[in-house]
Amino acid sequence: MKERTSCQIAHIADGQPSHRLLASGTICILSFLALLPVIMGGREELQAVIEGNGHFTKKLYNVLAQKEGNVFFSPISAHAVLAMAYQGSKGTTHEAFGKVLGFSGHLQAAEGYSDVLSHLNNVPNVQLLMANKIFVAEDASLKPTFQEITAKKFLSEVQPVNFGNNNATAKLINGWVEDKTQNKIKDLISPDSLNSATRLVLVNAIYFKGTWASKFDKSLTVTDKFYLNDVDSIDVQMMNNKGKYFFKEDEALDAKVLELPYSNPEVSLIVILPNKRNGIAQLEEKLANTDLSKITENMYKPEVVVKLPKFKMEATIQMNEVLEKVGLGVIFSQGEANFSDMLTGSEPLYVSEVIQKAFIEVNEEGTEAAAATVMRLRTKSRRITKVPVQNFTVDHPCIFFLKCVEKNDFSNILFLGRMASVDVFNR
Repeated sequence: MKERTSCQIAHIADGQPSHRLLASGTICILSFLALLPVIMGGREELQAVIEGNGHFTKKLYNVLAQKEGNVFFSPISAHAVLAMAYQGSKGTTHEAFGKVLGFSGHLQAAEGYSDVLSHLNNVPNVQLLMANKIFVAEDASLKPTFQEITAKKFLSEVQPVNFGNNNATAKLINGWVEDKTQNKIKDLISPDSLNSATRLVLVNAIYFKGTWASKFDKSLTVTDKFYLNDVDSIDVQMMNNKGKYFFKEDEALDAKVLELPYSNPEVSLIVILPNKRNGIAQLEEKLANTDLSKITENMYKPEVVVKLPKFKMEATIQMNEVLEKVGLGVIFSQGEANFSDMLTGSEPLYVSEVIQKAFIEVNEEGTEAAAATVMRLRTKSRRITKVPVQNFTVDHPCIFFLKCVEKNDFSNILFLGRMASVDVFNR
């Protein structure tokens, strides 16, 4: 399976008309959902990150799913970079961050992400990396408290740059993203997004690469049908496997749910397949009121015949309008945004742009995913015996997510997606 990478960048500039702030979260990793285990799951701060990211994921997906076709993003990449920007906000901007991200205060977010990053960067038997970085204008300086908390809790490095030399600085930022995502996320930020008014660029990158616990035999991959709706179909490369997997029929969702573990069983790909070929819209309506972290409850482990297409997704998401719809419009307002705890001095800052790039590839070996987000600122189971063999054939649109579960069954969503149209299949 190929790797997943996600990177987010936040760019901050002063509040004059020529200044801009860019925030981007790349949900590149799997499409719809991804859950990741975290250590010290009993801590209130850690649970706040997990629950906040879960609610944030649904809010983003509900907006992104309004368009037809495929959807893929990394909610935690966007959540993390915004949580970092949250540390430098005050007033109504601070309140909006807390409400949308699910935190009672910025220190709760910082402590929670300290645990999340410590765990995600130390998951054995898979390649998993989550990193943050702050690029700051050479003629500006971070407030000591903001620099200390982002360095200690978000493990973020700080690098002074000349944003006026926009081509060289864009190349520098993009090079950092490419390095952290194993060259899966390229050209995250355009030179045109940077100028001498840019004050800060905050970046988060996440990358995942894992092999299946039970690899698909390449000799069993065959050409088969994938139905785009009740009538139209295309030919895809359908992988085949048979083994004991966690599985359930979910009557409330009118769907089947399958968990495909990686070599580290804490990390797995969850596929939610509607029973009807044209049932994706109804499934999404029901998921809007469903706790995604509880999707895998009450599953059992029968023998399952699995048929899953090989696929690859790439997505670039302009997040401004999406974030406005979920309640963060204030961060883009030159007159209302308050990031006065970020930089020394009195420059009014606001976010000019949030962008995310995401990538995922699933094949017989496993999964590779990556995402990046940039922000710019201006100035389990139950025992059942004698169960029949189950069939899980992904031959029509579905939702999937990548998850990693901690010892106390807390889950963090890393990647989320919808597989629905022609252009994602390796045919």
